[in-house]
Amino acid sequence: MKKEQTPQQPHEMYEGGSKVVYTVNADGKYELSSTTGWEPETIVLSQALEEIDRLSQQALLKVQQGISSPLEYHMYAQRMDLQMLAAAVGKFQWQVKRHFKPTRFVKLSQQQVENYASVLGIDTNQLVTIPND
Repeated sequence: MKKEQTPQQPHEMYEGGSKVVYTVNADGKYELSSTTGWEPETIVLSQALEEIDRLSQQALLKVQQGISSPLEYHMYAQRMDLQMLAAAVGKFQWQVKRHFKPTRFVKLSQQQVENYASVLGIDTNQLVTIPND
């Protein structure tokens, strides 16, 4: 997009801030420009966050029912998905998905639990438990 066409549609998601995007200047070269928002982007981002929240609540129910391990819930609660988590911990997706099984999760080594907790930005005690709400 051209620099002068950079959208400036403020949205509460930006909390009064802005972000940087690439634009094309008058010379036809790329440069960075600031934007306070763009309606189509904020709509899509809002929908994505709603979906992650839905998946998080669904995972919480599965954990409470003993169908899944706390790892699945915390993955979604930290706004990650299977692909992102697997890449971050250096495992294949199928390996991480196996750890969603409660029987497999309890057999993880302390090092594996620490690795997951570190990637998720939570402590190990939080990873092995679920919130009460």
